[in-house]
Amino acid sequence: MAGTANVFARVEPEIKKQAENVLDQLGIPMSNAVGMFLRQVVIQRGIPFEMKLPAKRPLAMGELTKEQFDAELLKGMNEIENGQVFSADDDEAETFIAAVI
Repeated sequence: MAGTANVFARVEPEIKKQAENVLDQLGIPMSNAVGMFLRQVVIQRGIPFEMKLPAKRPLAMGELTKEQFDAELLKGMNEIENGQVFSADDDEAETFIAAVI
């Protein structure tokens, strides 16, 4: 067996916890998963998964004209009037589910 080297990485604690949960279910230790990732980087000569920007990026307030900004505000006000609202708790739960899936 070849020697080993240490790799230190800083990650968000919640992401680490979620990854550990998935890897535990797969029976793969975190160090093995990192090693698998690095081997794929070498084999594929790059990141082993597709990386691209979302098709529709979030609006940046500073990039909007006054008319676009006013239209976005009006759109939001109309959504509130039509009952198209959700709580921050609902949004947080949806984000967590999407992260786990």
